[in-house]
Amino acid sequence: MQNNRQTFDLIAIGGGSGGLAVAERAASHGKRVALIDPNPLGGTCVNLGCVPKKIMWYGAQLAHAVQGASGFGIRTQGDGIDWTKLVEGRRQYVANINGYWRDYVAGLGITHIQGRARFVDAHSLVVDGAEYSADHIAIATGGRPIIPALPGAELGMDSDGFFDLNALPGRVAVIGGGYIGVELAGMLHAFGAEVSLLARSGQLLRGFDELIGNTVADQMQAQGIDLHLAFQLAGLAQNEAGITLVAQSGSRLDGFDSVIWAVGRRPNTEELNLQAAGVALLPGGVVPTDAFQNTNVQGIYALGDITGRTALTPVAVAAGRQLADRLFGGREEAKLDYADIPTVVFSHPPAGAIGLAESDAKGRFARVSIYETRFTPMRYALNGSGAVTAMKLVCAGDEERVVGIHLVGDGVDEMLQGFAVAVKMGATKADFDRTVAIHPTSAEELVTLKKPVRLHELEVAA
Repeated sequence: MQNNRQTFDLIAIGGGSGGLAVAERAASHGKRVALIDPNPLGGTCVNLGCVPKKIMWYGAQLAHAVQGASGFGIRTQGDGIDWTKLVEGRRQYVANINGYWRDYVAGLGITHIQGRARFVDAHSLVVDGAEYSADHIAIATGGRPIIPALPGAELGMDSDGFFDLNALPGRVAVIGGGYIGVELAGMLHAFGAEVSLLARSGQLLRGFDELIGNTVADQMQAQGIDLHLAFQLAGLAQNEAGITLVAQSGSRLDGFDSVIWAVGRRPNTEELNLQAAGVALLPGGVVPTDAFQNTNVQGIYALGDITGRTALTPVAVAAGRQLADRLFGGREEAKLDYADIPTVVFSHPPAGAIGLAESDAKGRFARVSIYETRFTPMRYALNGSGAVTAMKLVCAGDEERVVGIHLVGDGVDEMLQGFAVAVKMGATKADFDRTVAIHPTSAEELVTLKKPVRLHELEVAA
C-alpha cells in the first residue's frame, strides 16, 4: 500500500462549503489538491440545507401570496399544492448544482475521491483501502441532525427527513424552537399542513435578540401555527389516532401523522479516527481551532460547523479561502473575522440580524441607545391583515455607533446585506440619518428612526 500512496499539497475532507472553498482556492494557487467525500458535492447546504430549503421557502411564500391576492383584486384558484411537482423540481435543481460542482472541480484539476476518509497519522489518510498523504489536511465534514434518546424517538424523522417527504403531512409536530424548526414549521403551514411547534425554551430563536424571537412567535400564532413553548418532552408513543407527544408533566398532544426533530446538530467527526492523528476534540465532537483554523496538530485544520463557530455556509466558504491564501498565497496573517456576521432565518416573514443583541450590548458598553419601529408594510394595505415588520437598531456610545440590527418582516432577508456593510464599516446613527430614504419601502424605516425608545447607561462608581 505504501508504494501506491498518492501525495498532494492539500487534502480537503468534506465536499461541502468549507472543503470546496479551501480546495478551489488552493488549486488557484497552483497546488495539487484532493477532495474527499462519500456524497454528491455541495455538502449539507446544497443537498439538505440552504438550497433545497430556499426552494421550498419560495414555494411557501408564493402560497402566502396566493392567499392574500384577492384583497388586491387578483383572481386566483388556490386549490392546494402539487407536492410531487414541487419536490421533483427541487431535486432536479439540486442535481444540477451537484453536476456543476463535479465538473467544476474536475476542470480545476482537483482529484475528487468518493469515499470516507480515516486518519492513519497526522499526514496520511485511507479511503477504501487506498492511502493518501499531504502536508496540509483541512477537515470540513459538517454536521448532522440530532435525535434525542427519548422513548419513541424513532417515531419522528430528523430535519433531513423533511426533504424525503413524498407527500404533504396532514398534521405535523415540529420539535425545536431554533431556526431549523421555525423554518420547517412555517413552510409546512404555508403549504396547508396543520402544524404544532414545540420548544423546550420559553422563547423561540434563543441567541437572537428578543425582538426577533417574540415577533416571529407572534406571527406564527397569528397565522394559525400551534405553539407550545417551555414544553418538556418525555417521549413519543404510537396509537390508533397517530403519534402522541407526552410531556414530562403528563400532558399529551395527540393525533400527529408526522413528527420532525429539529433539536440541533452534531459534528461529523467520530468516523475520522482523529485520535490516530492526535487531533483534540471537545465534548460532542467539536474540533477546536485557533483564529487561523489551526487544530492542535501542525498541518491539520478545521473549517465550518465542526469548529463550533457560526454554522453558516458563507462563514465556512470565507474561512476556507482565507486558510488557502495563508498557506499558499503568501498572506501569512490571513484569517476570517468572525465578528458582525449577518444571518437570516427564513421564517414567514423572514428575520435577520447582525451584531449585538440589546442584552449583550448592555453588558459591553457604558451607553446603549435603542431605536425601534413596528408597522404593517404596504404590501398588506388592501388585504386587511398581514405580517407586521419590526426593526431595531442597537447603538453604542455617545457617537451612537450601530452595533446591532435586528429585523423581522417581508424583504428583510434581502435588505440586511447592504446594512451589514455599514455595520462592518463602523457606521453611526448619524450616518444612517444622513442617508436619503428610498420611498416607499420598508427599508427606509432604518434611516428615518427619530428618537431612541430606550437608553441604557452604566453607573460609574465614584
